[in-house]
Amino acid sequence: MPRKPNSLSRHSAGVALTLAAALAGQTVPAFAACPMELAVYREAGTGAMIDFRPGGNATVTNAFRMVFDKGVVLEGVVMWDADVPRPVGMLAHDCPEGDATGEELAACTVWHGVVYSADKEGKVDLMPPERTDAPETLILADLGRAIAASPVYAAAGLSEAPWDMFTLHGCQE
Repeated sequence: MPRKPNSLSRHSAGVALTLAAALAGQTVPAFAACPMELAVYREAGTGAMIDFRPGGNATVTNAFRMVFDKGVVLEGVVMWDADVPRPVGMLAHDCPEGDATGEELAACTVWHGVVYSADKEGKVDLMPPERTDAPETLILADLGRAIAASPVYAAAGLSEAPWDMFTLHGCQE
């Protein structure tokens, strides 16, 4: 039976990798903590990017935009649902500015769902709010299917919808 690696062996492997890179004259990138409101995420298959910015009010715990390779930009927010304490995300395209009716918002909403996070060990949790460290991975439940079924998908000429999982790609300054 194969032996399960312990944290010491993972630590040793990391030290060995760092040492090997140093001996080869290369540098190993440092991964400093990035606050959630400055995090940038990337979806591996399509290259779609999510970049966060400060939410700006008490209702919206996170604001972001999703950018596709064809120049399509979707605006997004994450809010905590008062009835069920979890972060609920919404992505929209070309919504009216200012006060909008429920019908107008429904017409421009591309995706609506729960946002989860996962760490490097695969532990799944709810997405954190602003002013906390950005997690390794975000999971936007049912995002890919919703985008593929939306009018934006065909109208923008997108050839592939992103999957539901985005990995931390960088941190804005």
